[in-house]
Amino acid sequence: MSNLLSDRINSLPVSQTLAMAAKARELKLAGKDIISLSLGEPDFNTPDFIKDAAIEAINQNYNSYTPVDGYAELKEAICVKFKRDNNLEYQPNQIVVSTGAKQSIANIAQVLLNPGDEVLLPAPYWVSYSAIATLCEAKFVEISSSIDNDFKITPEQLQAAITPKTKMIFFNSPNNPCGSMYNEEEYRALAAVLEKHPHIYILSDEIYEHINYGTETFSFASIESMYDRTITVNGLAKAFAMTGWRIGYIGAPVWIAKACNKMQGQITSGANCIAQRAAITAVLAPISKIKYMVDEFKTRRDMVLELLGEIDGFKLNIPDGAFYVFPDISAFFGKTIKGTKINTASDFSMLLLEEANVATVTGEAFGAPACIRMSYAASVEQLKEAINRIKDVLS
Repeated sequence: MSNLLSDRINSLPVSQTLAMAAKARELKLAGKDIISLSLGEPDFNTPDFIKDAAIEAINQNYNSYTPVDGYAELKEAICVKFKRDNNLEYQPNQIVVSTGAKQSIANIAQVLLNPGDEVLLPAPYWVSYSAIATLCEAKFVEISSSIDNDFKITPEQLQAAITPKTKMIFFNSPNNPCGSMYNEEEYRALAAVLEKHPHIYILSDEIYEHINYGTETFSFASIESMYDRTITVNGLAKAFAMTGWRIGYIGAPVWIAKACNKMQGQITSGANCIAQRAAITAVLAPISKIKYMVDEFKTRRDMVLELLGEIDGFKLNIPDGAFYVFPDISAFFGKTIKGTKINTASDFSMLLLEEANVATVTGEAFGAPACIRMSYAASVEQLKEAINRIKDVLS
């Protein structure tokens, strides 16, 4: 019946991260002992001080529709957070709160992109960036990188990718899927290229900003020449272990924020009232209150890198943030393992699922066909067992 569906939905790929998670759940229901390292979701509970704020909001009878762009108190709190953490001056009329950062990104793309516009995606990139561009009938253009340069693009690559049709570029630091981070010097070098092309707008996805391991997060919009052309996207899902609460937000030029508000008003309207009240407490809390999670992620990162480093064929770098490793596994291409010929990262990822009962995500979904993504947002015991299983299969 796909011929009865719109071209829009038929052109849209299925999210590979969600597809692998669904496959893992299916195998679990069939009795398989699956360890899932596929989803980007913290395995911590939401901190109690945030849950307490939500309970208080319920008891105060917050149950009505919210303003489309978010409660005024939350937008003011987000402005405080932007100044405190990112040295960014935003006013409440530049803030739009959405049902997760994914909706924030979709809003931005919908209000800025026209059919035929080009969107630059430094690869590897989050799977939904390309799909969102496709939904807007825009063309996404990958700018490739590799593990040898920490999955970062150069100013020369950026300049070469720009055409008269280029309308946007999406940056994501710390990066999903690889955990790499651009420092201030690297971002300023890229900004120097973009200064020559005033028709290009920048989406800076900073959802993982607080999950970093010593490299200071630098916001692209804090570059003076880029402020009026940059939309900063953030949210509460990752750093505050609030994935299901669905709160994301943007800081943007007023005209873009106003357009996103208009778009959202016809799609979902305002985000959940209780989650918004809890979000006020979360964004105003000192970062020290979530440091225990970041410290644990760093411990796991170091352990996973050490254990994977013992497997011949896994090429690794050291991610500076987020909670993923993104090994290059191209050394296995052309080999036959357990009767399966490995030609692609998808083949390798499926091998690990079927033979080791470990769910990962192919790098092809992220524009990096030589790699796979493994999340270490899992217990130390699960991570050790998963890597032992992988070793056994590959040995």
